[in-house]
Amino acid sequence: MKKNEAVLIAEIEKTTALISDLRVFQQQVEENELATLGKTRATAMMTAQILENFYTCLETLFFRISQYFENSLQQKKWHSDLLDKMILRIPGIRPAVISQTTYKNLLELMRFRHFKRYYFELDYDWKKLDYLTACLKDAARTLPAELDEFRSFLEEL
Repeated sequence: MKKNEAVLIAEIEKTTALISDLRVFQQQVEENELATLGKTRATAMMTAQILENFYTCLETLFFRISQYFENSLQQKKWHSDLLDKMILRIPGIRPAVISQTTYKNLLELMRFRHFKRYYFELDYDWKKLDYLTACLKDAARTLPAELDEFRSFLEEL
């Protein structure tokens, strides 16, 4: 195994641990703060930050994967272009990193992250936050196996 592949495998392992920690933290917020305080401005901001961090953590890994496999990204919309590339199976180069199901959930989280970063909001729509939290939960269920499968591919290179 080459050094670059070993580094990418380590990035996958680090990201898998981080998304697991974020999911546990999200559960704790749901069981503690949300259960105690209800759907307030404060709990909305906590939830929004967890959603943003979850996606940003994954995007960082996807960027590293893209760099390793020399995927070019469109400069103007590189965030969505990057996510789009993660569902591509590139024959002779690499398998898809994530499934179509995971992609759909992450696409929603990416859109929210863009909204959160560029349109500062104090009063979030709880219906939207509940929907996005469900997207996070679904992605957190499927991602570990998908990332593990991709890690296995790298180990075989």
